[in-house]
Amino acid sequence: MIITNASQLLTLKGGLRTGERMRDLHIIEDGAVAVEGEKIVEVGKSADITHSGDVMDAEGKVVIPGFVDCHTHLIFDGTREEEFQMKIEGKSYMEIMEKGGGIYYTVEKTRRASKGKLKENAVKTLDRMLQFGTTTIEAKSGYGLDLETEVKSLECIAEIEHPVERVPTYLVHAVPKGVTDYTRHVVENMLPKAAPLAEFVDVFCEKGVFSFEETKKIVEEARTYGLKPRLHVDEFSSGGAELAVELECVSADHLENTTEKGIKELAESQTVAGLLPGTPFVLNTEYPQARKMIEAGAPIALATDYNPNCLTESMQFIISLACIKLRMTQAEALSASTVNAAHSLGRPDIGSIEVGKQADIIILDIPNYKHLGYHFGVNLVDTVIKKGKVVVESGIRT
Repeated sequence: MIITNASQLLTLKGGLRTGERMRDLHIIEDGAVAVEGEKIVEVGKSADITHSGDVMDAEGKVVIPGFVDCHTHLIFDGTREEEFQMKIEGKSYMEIMEKGGGIYYTVEKTRRASKGKLKENAVKTLDRMLQFGTTTIEAKSGYGLDLETEVKSLECIAEIEHPVERVPTYLVHAVPKGVTDYTRHVVENMLPKAAPLAEFVDVFCEKGVFSFEETKKIVEEARTYGLKPRLHVDEFSSGGAELAVELECVSADHLENTTEKGIKELAESQTVAGLLPGTPFVLNTEYPQARKMIEAGAPIALATDYNPNCLTESMQFIISLACIKLRMTQAEALSASTVNAAHSLGRPDIGSIEVGKQADIIILDIPNYKHLGYHFGVNLVDTVIKKGKVVVESGIRT
């Protein structure tokens, strides 16, 4: 397959971007990409491509890498539309949680759901993600809290047949009702069973959920099973970014309340700052200080935080929020949604359009890339290619 006549081919060549480099998209005007099997074999100007094959004329559209959504809660049953009104009335997420709502409603429904039901829900979500240009996601468990349901959730992530690749994460999300010393239970009973089904462990490190000390215990034990740590931190309080750096976590996500000290430490570390602007949008709370993080040199990734409290599958919408609310440029948001997000998942073979990398490519029906973020509320994707195969054509799942 040869994709030709792209008005702009955004290769994002060159790996993880920080600071000013986030604005460098490595654009080829009138670009083309040659694909053989699952791999990219040639990248350049349309007139210079030497490989032959079936030609896909991009007709002046924009070609970019597939979006990588590096923070999703894919597996659950029990949406929470009834709580939407409570949020409108000004109730905080923690207030809703304390009243038995929030996560506990979804936990109950997820525990009762069959694997068939959970997979059916997930496939519908993945279809929407794919149509909006997402080709790889991080997929968490975390709505079971008990051993049986967490294992069930992780098995669902592995068993689903779908073009969107899933990177599995065991999420230690909350303390079940009526349970004491849950951290010990996680360490002694949950991790040994969950670890073979996951690549990462994630902990919701927050006041009223898991303390710094409890988080340390879980992360240290998870490492003995080969799990790499990610953390939910600084959504409602601060100090978590510093902990994520201390524990050498792959990512620290949320970061709405990260301090200047936390930003500085992130910038001096290898920990990726995972920004999830959809969550403060829904909760009507403060957004993370993305500009300060970028200017400090911290590595930034963007993600949907898809979950029953933040129900969006669209990375295009997240890019719009990043531009409008986080004051990120379109180029910075694109870097954060592709190559940087891939880096946070340990997937160097995706996130950019380079020879030898996996052919995960999207064609956007826009004249130039700056329409991303600017033109919101619609789906700008025309074509999605996953591992060299067309899986969305003219905006429709094939």
